[in-house]
Amino acid sequence: MKRSALWILIAVLVLVALPSVAFPQGVTLRMLMEDVPETHIIKALLPEFERKTGVKVQFEIVQYMDMHAKLVPQLLAATSQYDVLEVDNYWAGEFPAAGWLEPLDGYVARDKFDLKVYLPSMLDMVGYYQGKLYMIPMYNYAMGLIYRTDLMKDPKLNELYQKQYGKPLRVPTSVEEYVQVCEFMRKNAGLSGSAMQGARGDPIVMEWSNYLFSMGGDYYDAKWNARINDAKGIRATELYIKNLLENAPKGATAFNLDDAFRVMSQGQAWSMISYWWMLPQLNDPKKSKVVGKVALAPMPGGIGLNGGWGWAIPKNSTHKKEAWEFIKWVESREIVKRRALQGHAPTRTDAFNDPDVLKKYPYYKEALEIIARAKHVPEFQFSAQMIEVTGRELSLAAAKQKTIKQALDDAARELNDLARKANLKK
Repeated sequence: MKRSALWILIAVLVLVALPSVAFPQGVTLRMLMEDVPETHIIKALLPEFERKTGVKVQFEIVQYMDMHAKLVPQLLAATSQYDVLEVDNYWAGEFPAAGWLEPLDGYVARDKFDLKVYLPSMLDMVGYYQGKLYMIPMYNYAMGLIYRTDLMKDPKLNELYQKQYGKPLRVPTSVEEYVQVCEFMRKNAGLSGSAMQGARGDPIVMEWSNYLFSMGGDYYDAKWNARINDAKGIRATELYIKNLLENAPKGATAFNLDDAFRVMSQGQAWSMISYWWMLPQLNDPKKSKVVGKVALAPMPGGIGLNGGWGWAIPKNSTHKKEAWEFIKWVESREIVKRRALQGHAPTRTDAFNDPDVLKKYPYYKEALEIIARAKHVPEFQFSAQMIEVTGRELSLAAAKQKTIKQALDDAARELNDLARKANLKK
């Protein structure tokens, strides 16, 4: 009896030690990940996935600007070295249109994976393409206004603003008012009005898009005719370049996100138009000198840029079963909540409404409002080229090498060519 009991105990211990999901031994999932806080939050949790499944995960962590160039050759190859993809919404039209992604509808139906918990704006942006599900939303980076509350409360600044403009100093509600407050702060508070990221390409386009959308402009109209050079596009660009050249730090035309964060975190700017999840970074004493002095608000004008990433499986992956198991794990309610408590930018509504998360991050209420009103760039086969063209022309205008109208007209011609090439023009 004692011997039988001993063997039963040994068997139980062995079963407990085994992975809860049966997979072939020796499988390693490789992923290309952007070097942002979210990646490091997930990386710290990976040992738990390995213990649960027996499947290892290796992150190759790179800067955003290197990701597309690394991914495309792998997706064109017979077999990809990456088994799970982190796909930016800029590529959410390109990758499925090229046939590079595995449709996920069957996986979702088989495992009863709940899509209703995701923000509709995220599923629209990085979930579906032409009626098929190719990605599970993983990360949101809608943009809003982060500003210094201590300066907004300063009695002398309030008195001076009232005297100069005949109205109280307040959080701006329009793009014009935002640029005005930035100019006021530069002249009277001894710092830059806005910590801006004006580097050519993705940085300048992402920042400028907030101005464009809040002014009522857009990249294309409903028939896919380029309209960034209409009256609203021109006015948005005038205001953006004025702020960039006059009210941002010297050299901001070459700044990326890291540069803008450095300026804001060192207390050298009144504001920045940036991702809502930058707030906990600015409230981290290890990284910032403005802890407790910053707040989040919607983009002045109400419509900021929406952005985000989705999890996808390459069509040419050799570990699709294991890849889907990873996605289910990393997007489970428990793991998403733990990611959120560490500063993750969720895509699930239950994370935004979780009492523990709200207790630690009360500004999630404002973040949810920002995401609900945010607008993403047009997503189609040539979105990446659209961003490249727009960024090039904005930089030329900011450098005074072209007039604003000339730069936007030139960009519009190329955007029309891209829409025509994608057979989208109506």
